[in-house]
Amino acid sequence: MIAVLRLGHRVGRDVRITTHICLAARALGADKVFLSGERDESVIKSIEGVTKRWGGKFEVEYRKDWRAVMKSWKGKTAHLTMYGEPLNEKIQLLRKEKDLLVIVGAEKVPSEVYKSADFNISISGQPHSEVAALAVFLDRLFEGKELEKAFKNAKLRVVPQPHGKLTEEKDG
Repeated sequence: MIAVLRLGHRVGRDVRITTHICLAARALGADKVFLSGERDESVIKSIEGVTKRWGGKFEVEYRKDWRAVMKSWKGKTAHLTMYGEPLNEKIQLLRKEKDLLVIVGAEKVPSEVYKSADFNISISGQPHSEVAALAVFLDRLFEGKELEKAFKNAKLRVVPQPHGKLTEEKDG
């Protein structure tokens, strides 16, 4: 189980970025996102709709208390940041984890997260987007195999072609 914990979502301010966190998590191989901060049904419903149309098994669960999510998590936790240990030095170790909680921030990340996480993983050591950090991390974790993933029960799928946009709709 690969889950993502989105820290400190703020309704109105973070809806687009949080939605993109969920979309990237789903498309690139994560199983679930825990959404903490302010409850935002619009994000949850949007991602449920994407999953229903585009297939796969993916869930967004609101959990007000991110500390409880981290404490109850049975596997390891990896906080993505511009600080910490370089991704390339730790990715082999992280690939061995069966259950991994990947933590991404929104507002200023509390120092408690840095102290509580099993790993603080530096994505480039430069300021960056949490969406970009998650995408890079998942791609490295799955070694690019997530790009070939087929989503079960998809009602829509993209038909690859060199130019233009073509989707195929499955009846039912």
